[in-house]
Amino acid sequence: MNTSVTWDQVRSWRLNRQFLDPRTAVTAGEVVDRLCGVQAQVASSAEFAVATRTGVTGEVARDLASGALVKTWAARGTLHLLRPDTAPDALSLLASARTWERPSWQKAFGATPAQVAALADAVGELLTGAPLSREELATALAADARFAGLADQLRSSWGTLLKTLAWQGVLRHAPPEGNRVAFTAPPWRGLPAPDEAAPRVITAYLGAYGPATPEAFDAWLLRGALRKPVLRGWFAALGDRLATVDVEGRTAHLLAEHVDELAATRPSTSVRLLGAFDQHVLGPGTADPALLAPEHRPLVSRAAGWISPVVVDGGRVTGTWAAEGGVLTVTPFPGHAPPDPAALEAEIEHVTQVGGLGGSRP
Repeated sequence: MNTSVTWDQVRSWRLNRQFLDPRTAVTAGEVVDRLCGVQAQVASSAEFAVATRTGVTGEVARDLASGALVKTWAARGTLHLLRPDTAPDALSLLASARTWERPSWQKAFGATPAQVAALADAVGELLTGAPLSREELATALAADARFAGLADQLRSSWGTLLKTLAWQGVLRHAPPEGNRVAFTAPPWRGLPAPDEAAPRVITAYLGAYGPATPEAFDAWLLRGALRKPVLRGWFAALGDRLATVDVEGRTAHLLAEHVDELAATRPSTSVRLLGAFDQHVLGPGTADPALLAPEHRPLVSRAAGWISPVVVDGGRVTGTWAAEGGVLTVTPFPGHAPPDPAALEAEIEHVTQVGGLGGSRP
């Protein structure tokens, strides 16, 4: 018989697994590992996502400089902080979708599969030495007749061509030097086979965002681009490592080792102010009504892929917040009661400290 739990229990369990309630003494690397990466399209948001969990600022910059963390294009084609020992697993699954071989992709970006393969070889050779800036890399590649017509795409800040190379394990972002964006060879050599990597990535995902369906995992990783028979096969191959739970009528998967822990979890009363692009939101996705009411989704998932800073009350998104001009403003969603004042005040003090906001609640 399936174990039955409530969404309040699930939301509370996720807060605990994601180092949000309670907050504990953890490192930046532990946060990045548990969350299956931290989105880093906006560097300050990645730093805040880690600092709000560790209580320590500056760890991300330090770990990127030392190589304890790397930055590369990963889930959903966005930049992420990853640990170098687990990054190859995620990249293997991303590359397995072979999105650059689809006619629609080739039409949109003007590169053939043969050109992408040649780019991978060429970039691998170019990055054997010192890091190269985007312009330096694009200029070197554009001089090769095989890549005629691709210069604009190679220079594009969207990095569409370059991210296909990142997924194949050919390049990653070099440690930051001021505002210069540069690329270098990754510390790993080659990627594991997708069937070997899949159990590790799926179990890590379920350990932070479970219970979840294969479809939710697919949406988180690659916006639904994985081949469905392959996806189902990866989950089936986990066998009795997975359990099925019923969450108020929704059937989903959880690691068997976590079932008793989830069933014993009590609903959380915590209030958290999470920054833009936080993994608590991105893991299950803004389309999950158990996390975010559909009518409020446009207030969180904004134009150009922007994900707003959010108020999380008991694990559910119930509002947004912003810090501007030294003032932190909380805006509850219509239909949601304002957060507990004492809990909110304590959280404002926390994020003001770790985020260097220097402001106060109006």
